[in-house]
Formats: sequence, structure tokens, C-alpha cells
Amino acid sequence: MNWTDERVEKLKRLWAEGLSASQIAAQLGGVSRNAVIGKVHRLNLPGRAKAGGSATSTRAVKRPAPSARPANYPARSVTRTVTRTVGATALKEEIDIAAEEIEFVPPSNVVVPISRKLALTDLTERTCKWPMGDPLKDDFHFCGVDASEASPYCGYHARLAYQPVADRRKAAVRV
Repeated sequence: MNWTDERVEKLKRLWAEGLSASQIAAQLGGVSRNAVIGKVHRLNLPGRAKAGGSATSTRAVKRPAPSARPANYPARSVTRTVTRTVGATALKEEIDIAAEEIEFVPPSNVVVPISRKLALTDLTERTCKWPMGDPLKDDFHFCGVDASEASPYCGYHARLAYQPVADRRKAAVRV
């Protein structure tokens, strides 16, 4: 099946009238619904909202009640512009996102090892390979404290690198 100028004009007219791709295919004859959709995309015809929803509808953002939030977790609302597609049309809409600032309080019973400040060439199988600083700067080094055979890091850095899954999920829920 060839797309003649007359068939393309009829497709554009039927699309603008709001007919579905299946209805257009039936009226044109000799063409499938997918062929109509493909041609609509290639022609960059404007899309339409899907049935059951509005193209500009936004979802409500759940925010915890102020009383449910500890005093040291101030909430703020951030407006972001997001792009989503409906059919062949990309829509931009602004949505409000509730964000909470979390104050990090390190545990008081943690002993931080004193770094031996080793260069890459000085590392062995039994030294901590935790990078420290900016790799592009001259003062970049590795921790270098004794590490166990089972880990490339010392005990302190291993706890930082390998966090239990439950703790990561709790942190992700807070954000």
C-alpha cells in the first residue's frame, strides 16, 4: 500500500477529527492500525489524550502531616517541570514534589581509623583501598589501613560500602 497525497490528506483530516487509528484504518481501507500509527508519527501529527484521563492532569503528592515529621526534618516543596508523552505528543507540566531535608547525625561510638595515605602503587592485597579526596588533585590517596582477606576495605570503610538492604530502603523512603 502506498501513501498517496490524497490518502495522507484524508489521514490528517480524520486524525484532526479525533478518530482512532483503527477507525482511520477502516475508512482508508487496505491499511492496518499500526500503519496509521506509524504514519501519524512520521508526519509528527499532534497527539491526543488517552481515554479515561486528562492530558494535563497531575497526580497529588502525598505529604506527611507536620505532626508526623520530627522537628529536625524541615519540609520544603519543590516545583519541577517534567516531560511526559501522550501518544505522539510530548507534554510539559509542572509538579510539586515534597522534599525533606535530613540532618545526618553520625553515631558517637564509631572509631575512624587514621589513614596511612597510601598511593595506588603502594597498595597491597591486605590494605584498605578506600579512595580519599579528589583523584585529580595531588593530595589524593587511599586509606591504607589493614583490611581483612575477605574485603578490599578496612572495617570502618566496609561498613560504609556495604550497608544492609533494610537501611538503604529506609533512606530511600525518607527522600
